[in-house]
Amino acid sequence: MRTHHPALFFSKAEKEMIAAAIREAEKNTSGEIRVHLESRAGENVFGRAKRVFQKIGMTRTAQRNGVLIFIAIKDRKFAVLGDTGINEKVPEGFWNDVAEILHRHFTEDKFAEGISEAVLRVGEKLKEYFPYQAGDKNELPDTISY
Repeated sequence: MRTHHPALFFSKAEKEMIAAAIREAEKNTSGEIRVHLESRAGENVFGRAKRVFQKIGMTRTAQRNGVLIFIAIKDRKFAVLGDTGINEKVPEGFWNDVAEILHRHFTEDKFAEGISEAVLRVGEKLKEYFPYQAGDKNELPDTISY
């Protein structure tokens, strides 16, 4: 049984699996991907995710091309949010397949695997609109935030 405390939810190996997926996904894109865990989001998971997006600096990327995977553990809810640079370019429903990956794995209690697969899918999608350019730098940490 997993704890609902965000910082203790994943094992050390699972945290490294997720960080490795972020590093791999960001190799082919100038986009930035973050994973954030909280115990509860409250009534509106998207509203809380938007506030976290701002708070952890995701709106400060040069091309406004950050993506947040936000998870509220006790609420059993999640949100996938892209910044304005991405949202101006992508079609409606762009993140639906990422949400489906998360949902499928979460129902099987495979949280780290689901997040890792979702992160890699986000990287593929970002590559379409924000391919890696010479001189791109990692603007945000690759670790999970809480």
